[in-house]
Formats: sequence, structure tokens, C-alpha cells
Amino acid sequence: MGFQIKTKCVDFLILGGGTAGCWAAMAFRKACGGSVLIAEKANIRRSGCLAAGVNALNAYIVPGKTPQDYVAYARKDAEGIVRGDLLLSMAKGLNSAAQELEKLGLTILKDENGQYAVRGTRNIKINGENIKPLLADAVAADAGITILNRVNVFSYLKAGENRIAGALAFGIDEPVLYVLRAKAVLCATGGAAGLYKPNHSGFSQHKMWYPPFNTGAGLAMGMLAGAEMTTLEMRFIALRCRDTIAPTGTLAQGVGARQINAAGEVYESKYGLTTSQRLYGTVMETAQGRGPCFLRTTGISAQQEEELFKAYLNMAPSQTLRWLESGKTPCVADVPIAGTEPYIVGGHTASGYWVNTHRETTLRGLFAAGDVAGGCPQKYVTGVLVEGEIAAKAAASYCNEPFPDVSAQEIQDWKNKLEVILNHSNPADASTDELEAQMQTVMDEYAGGISTDYACSAQSLAAADKKIAELQTQAGDLHAADLQELVYVWELRERLTLCRAVIAHLAARKETRWHCFAERTDFPDRSADWNVYVNSRMENGEFRVFTRPLVGEEICYEH
Repeated sequence: MGFQIKTKCVDFLILGGGTAGCWAAMAFRKACGGSVLIAEKANIRRSGCLAAGVNALNAYIVPGKTPQDYVAYARKDAEGIVRGDLLLSMAKGLNSAAQELEKLGLTILKDENGQYAVRGTRNIKINGENIKPLLADAVAADAGITILNRVNVFSYLKAGENRIAGALAFGIDEPVLYVLRAKAVLCATGGAAGLYKPNHSGFSQHKMWYPPFNTGAGLAMGMLAGAEMTTLEMRFIALRCRDTIAPTGTLAQGVGARQINAAGEVYESKYGLTTSQRLYGTVMETAQGRGPCFLRTTGISAQQEEELFKAYLNMAPSQTLRWLESGKTPCVADVPIAGTEPYIVGGHTASGYWVNTHRETTLRGLFAAGDVAGGCPQKYVTGVLVEGEIAAKAAASYCNEPFPDVSAQEIQDWKNKLEVILNHSNPADASTDELEAQMQTVMDEYAGGISTDYACSAQSLAAADKKIAELQTQAGDLHAADLQELVYVWELRERLTLCRAVIAHLAARKETRWHCFAERTDFPDRSADWNVYVNSRMENGEFRVFTRPLVGEEICYEH
């Protein structure tokens, strides 16, 4: 099989047609009227984290609160390791983003006074099953935005040492190598799932909290191109409904469900109420023989139960179906809970690209938004929209620049590499699935997965790094029978690169600041010495890890 080369040139290239990507495309058009191309691995109508919908906008400044209050909440939840400049610039745009979504057709529920219906202290209720189609339709309506579905972006194009000139992608349905040249590029490819062994195995292995097709591609590409990364050790582990892995926030905030152990004792306040502490309490209660653990819902009203059924149909229908099928509905039976495997998700934690206040990475012309952008946790839907808009407006400044040069030889070399993988006749020692399973087992047992209650040590991390490096060598020998298998080969390579980065960051932070998220058995306490960002850059195939001082809200940070 041979690849045909097709070149496309646009002012603004967006990698990933999820929440941030769609919003950034529209913002760029408004800012400068330049041409935009969105490259998407699936189809933007049902891709990204919002593919199945969502039942609330979890980042909103409710009446009586301010953007500064939101910054304080996010900083406390992350134990201080946040970028104040990023959080404040995001928080200031949350409400306008919600209003713009409503104009696109999103149903935001109202109270008896006609105001947005508030859930908790930072959220508003929506009917959001169709939120992604609404965004996709708005993008498709703009003739200046081109959508390229079903392509796998796998490498940045660089002009010189520090200038991004576009990206390379191959078609999933036809053997085409796309050369996507651009004056500015936005990485909005989402975070990473599948690094660790999940809650379920075999046929149900992809029943997980974060999209299983999010492999950390954009992060791995950035690392290989020399971009600086931050706080990858702050993994995200979701506390979810056991079995269905459905979100628990709807229960905790929607009906005030408390976390209880098998004896019916409320334990959540004993360990703390940050996101990681709620998970840690559940892990500890179970480890000490007081599990299983639940969210106490027995006794809620029939109206509350009906609202829960509807809410979960908007984002995790399997939970509603399970309740109805079993007859153990939430008003008569408490909901069992458990932690998931770790993910790398910059929309919930502070992990991702190191960016300036305008969301430009350390590589000139490359921006990041959403789950790939670090330093700004608790973004959720509206925060991701705001971040995409900030990045797009900054990227508009490149509109009048000439296209950066790209190397024709580099493009030809990549074409040859792809064709070798597809036309290889000798069988590999192991399949992609087998190597992926080995990777997940290594990460689970040595780098703080479910089987070790998320804990690790210097010794276990060193062992993990050695084993993952060996798997990287094996993955270099993989070949593919068709284009879909080529995608799987690349996804495995991306995950392995990210695994080594996560291991390096976990090893570098010699403290336990976030229980479970980065639990060190050899450094079980929090230390003032580590009130810094742990950053990294790949050099000669290895990760050089270093620290940077904290950045406050009053600073407009430039690299």
C-alpha cells in the first residue's frame, strides 16, 4: 500500500474537533476572518468528551460569587499547584460562554424566577445530550471552516528549532498522507485514557470514565517536538458509580448524597473534601475493612429520583438503565462507588502543556486548550470553551505572517516510514493489543494503579520506567495490516511516550500533596519544598525534569 500526499494550507489549524476545537474555530473566524481547518480522528458531530452529552455546566459564577472565588476554589482543590493567571482569565469568561451556548440552542434549565437553575455553588443545570451536535452544526455553518474527519494526526511540522509550521496526518479510510500547513496551530486533542489497567477487563475494558479513544496524542506529539510540559504527576482519578463508571457529582450535588461506608457511617469529612481527598477516603475505608462504600441516596423523594433518571440519560444512560433494570433505584438503595484508573486530564487537574497567559506553548505558533493545556484545573465545559477562545484570539496575530517553511525531505521520510509499517511482511513478536495489556499491567502494578491503591515509590517507578522503555522498543517493530491497525500502532506509541513522562514526573515530586493522584509511600507527607511546578522537556529521548515558581493572578506570564 502506498500513500498519496495531499497538502492543505490554512491560517489556523486545529487538531481535535472536540469542545475546545469547535469553539476556537468560531472565535478565530470572528477575530480575523482567516481560514480554519479542523482535523478530527472521528467525526466532530459526536467526538470528544461531550460525545454522549452532559447534564450540567460545572464551571459557572453563580449569583453572589466572583471569578476570584472560583480561582480560590480551584487553588484549594489542587493544594496550591495552579496557574493563577490562567484560572482568572478563564473564570472571567465562564458565564458569557454559557450564554453563547444557550444562543446556539442548548437548553439551560430555569428556576421559578426565570434565572438559570443552580446546582451546588458553581454549576447550572442543562439538558445537554445534544451539546456536541450543536457545536458541530455551528462550525459547519461557517464556510471559512473546513472539517477533515477520519484523519489521524501523528506529528507536528517544524520550521527550525522552535517554530511550528503545521502537522502531518494520515487518512483512516484511504491511504493519504496529509501535509497540513498553517501559520498557527491549536492542539485540542484531549487528555489520555488507557495508560493504566482499567476497572473492567476483557470485553468491557473500555467501559471507563474518560473517552478510550483519547490517547494523549497531542501531548506525545508536543513532547517529541520539544515542548515544555507541566504537572503530569497530578493524575486524575475519578470517584464514580461502581460498575457503570457513571459520574457521582450529580448525586453528591444534585441530591446532597453523602459518602458512607458499609456500616452506614459518613466518612467524607474525616479525610477532607477536595476531589482527591474524597477518593482517598473511599480507598482508605475499603482498605481498612469498612467497605464497600456508597453514596447515600435512600430516602430521596420520587421527584428527586425522576430528576436523577433524566440527568443520567443526558450523559451516562447506562446508570439509569441499570437502576430501572435491577429495581434498585436510588430512593430504595444506596449507590456503590469506586475509584477509576488514573488519567491525564488537564481540564480537571493541572497537567498538560506549559503555556503562557495567552495559551501559547513554548513552541512558537503552537497553542493549547482544554484537556491538553496545563496549569488550569476545574475547567469543565465552559472553561474549555473560554480557553479555546483565548487561544484563538492570540493565534489571530499570526494571520498576517507568511507560511513557515517545511522540509520536503521530512515529509518524504514520514511517507516511507508509514509504508514500511503497512507493507512489512515479517510477523512481530507481539501484537498491539498484547503490548497495550502489558503496558497497562506495568503502570497498574508499578506506577500507582488500582491494584496498589494508587501508591508508588522511587523503586517501583524506576522499575516501571525500565519496563515501559522495553515495551517502547517492541512497539517500534509493530506493523499494520490496514489503516485502522496503523492507528492502533500509533496510539500505543503515544501512550508509551506519555507513560514515561508520567513516571518521570511522579518520581520527581518527592512528597504526597494529592492523596491517590500522586501517592508516594516513601514520601507520605506534604512538603513546603515542593510548592512549585514540576515541569519537563524531552531531550535526546529522555525527560529532563525541573521546577518553576508559582505564578499568581496578577501576572501576565510570557515564556
